[in-house]
Amino acid sequence: MDKILRDRKAILLLVGPALLIYTVILLIPTVWSTIYTFYEGSPISGFEFVGLDNYLNLFKDSDFLSSLWLSLKYMVFVSAGQVILGLCLALLFVFYIKRYSTLIRTLIFFPVVLPAVAVSQLFAKLFEIAPQMGLVNSLLTFLNLETLVQPWLGQGDTAFWVLVTMDIWKSLGFYAVILFTGLVDIPEDVLEAAKLDGAKGWKLTQFIVLPLLKPVLISAIVFSLNGTIKVFESAVALTNGGPGNSTTTLSIYMYNNAFTYNQYGYGSTIAVFLLLLSLLITLIVFKFAKNDAA
Repeated sequence: MDKILRDRKAILLLVGPALLIYTVILLIPTVWSTIYTFYEGSPISGFEFVGLDNYLNLFKDSDFLSSLWLSLKYMVFVSAGQVILGLCLALLFVFYIKRYSTLIRTLIFFPVVLPAVAVSQLFAKLFEIAPQMGLVNSLLTFLNLETLVQPWLGQGDTAFWVLVTMDIWKSLGFYAVILFTGLVDIPEDVLEAAKLDGAKGWKLTQFIVLPLLKPVLISAIVFSLNGTIKVFESAVALTNGGPGNSTTTLSIYMYNNAFTYNQYGYGSTIAVFLLLLSLLITLIVFKFAKNDAA
């Protein structure tokens, strides 16, 4: 292995194809989008250089600020649900659920592989009120809770919470499996020694399990935050950003500007902002993790 690592030609042969694909698929479009941010217009109408106007207009745009706030709120709730519930499930699988653990993990992971459109249609039917009441409203009626029956996807506040619930349910198995893998890698003799010293239950988790799981946990948090801040597919499939703009996330707003209104420059500016926001979130998480370790 050391001989290969010292051979520059071997390194180029191994890394070169992947680096080329990365450059073509990711780096070039990113640079191209950044160039677009200094222009307004579209390929059909033509482009006009506007300098930093697109960036200055971002924070004057109430619709942009609304979609930014919505995306941040969505990120906080969904990421918290994904990581916290995923960690709880992983702990249950390792320390409590021994029988049928593999089957249960498979069932919990199953929604992850389902297409977002299929899951969105399922939840739309569950929370439907017309032409027929869905399972949720039917259950509320059966329990004599008719006052709670409502058009869940027809109101901005409830549509948001349905979207949050759906995306937590769909992705929960992924984070449970990641954290389960991290827990399994913790040496058994360390856990046994801690138990002999009197660490049990929450104390064992707090002082032994979580510190040893920290690298995997940080990775899961970063992955979750970066995935949720860029939510697009599930929101489009479930509500298409509605009702009104109540579930219009940054990604949807970016798409609408670029491809519906043909404002390529402004849409690219939102995309660059979203990229920088993702990088900032990642840096903040790693900064907190580093300070905590110190």
